[in-house]
Amino acid sequence: MLQNVKNISINDFTYLLPDERIAKYPLEKRDESKLLVYQNEVISDFKFNQISSILDENALLISNETKVIAARLLFQTSSGANIEVFCLEPYSPAEINQSLQSNTSVQWMCMIGNSKKWKPEEPLIMACNEFNLIVKKVVPQQNGWVISFEWDQSSKTFADILSQAGHIPLPPYLNRTDEESDKVRYQTIFAKHEGSVAAPTAGLHFSNEVVDDLATKNIHFATVTLHVGAGTFLPVKSDTLEGHHMHEEIFMVTLDSLHKIRNNNGQRIVVGTTSLRTIESLYWTAVQLQENATLNLSDCHVTQWMPYEKTQTMTANEALDLLIHHAEKNNLVQISGKTSLLIAPGYDIKMVDGIITNFHQPNSTLLLLISAMVGDDWKKIYAHALQNNYRFLSFGDSSLLMKKMNA
Repeated sequence: MLQNVKNISINDFTYLLPDERIAKYPLEKRDESKLLVYQNEVISDFKFNQISSILDENALLISNETKVIAARLLFQTSSGANIEVFCLEPYSPAEINQSLQSNTSVQWMCMIGNSKKWKPEEPLIMACNEFNLIVKKVVPQQNGWVISFEWDQSSKTFADILSQAGHIPLPPYLNRTDEESDKVRYQTIFAKHEGSVAAPTAGLHFSNEVVDDLATKNIHFATVTLHVGAGTFLPVKSDTLEGHHMHEEIFMVTLDSLHKIRNNNGQRIVVGTTSLRTIESLYWTAVQLQENATLNLSDCHVTQWMPYEKTQTMTANEALDLLIHHAEKNNLVQISGKTSLLIAPGYDIKMVDGIITNFHQPNSTLLLLISAMVGDDWKKIYAHALQNNYRFLSFGDSSLLMKKMNA
């Protein structure tokens, strides 16, 4: 099975996406987006604010509570060259919350725009009203640099520094600079835990009114956190999946959420691809725990090819039971770790019945994930969306895709 997945050609997951179909801005009202529903292999069209009439009573939605940070910092060298420092993930301290709450200095893994114009020995300085921010190159890495950040106002945390000095990291395909409105509209209403450099965009369609409407049908939420990395935008450049290195992202799931998911007797629907990768990573964490009872659930690792290397018959509920029992036994309030899980055709989705998601780029791992959910019907779903004037990508319209058996 592993080799079959590695041999998948990315050219089988492309389609023509005209630039005018890419939504450059969100709609005025979040929940007025279109909603394509795929259920029992039939496609229907709705508005997102009608979703409570489509989902079964007692369904559970699993949403991502990550919050986008203003990860883009713009500097000038002494010679006048423009340099962009894009913060990817903390390096020292390595724990995300600890790094964001630091009030003297931190080091982060960063991508550098126009890096050749920035001499390694030259510090860059940004003067703000309340502080001076100094950045220096520390260690070159395969895809960027470790960068040190220092500031002269100890009352400011690094989260404060980014909030005041940084820019919202909009997806590159939008081809526009960030605007004041993006600080609100490129966040979901669920956003709580800072750490993402991209929004979990399926959640952008939810309004407080939609959440209240869902509650009247006894449809509630469990939350997870996966901090979305810049790798989510990377197309697959190799001819086959074997040559693609999946990006790694930090995830956290509380014991309370595990109980909510386990105790739910209705449909389980994930809000977005990030939530799906998180909840499926829980399954493979349980598989590892079954094999090794001393596994550290505070520092789990789910690798890219793990699901394709193992044969498993554990059910979703058995996996949840195992995780809950182990967490409670060890007085853990959450399970956390890193995942580079690749969900592609051939992957058997274990934990959920469907997904709410946007329409994704050609040749992307996100499109592979959709194919794992609905099989080759992704082609007719995307053709329908293109023919019916759906808006695509991050600020575009939405879909509810129910799992196709034997996808």
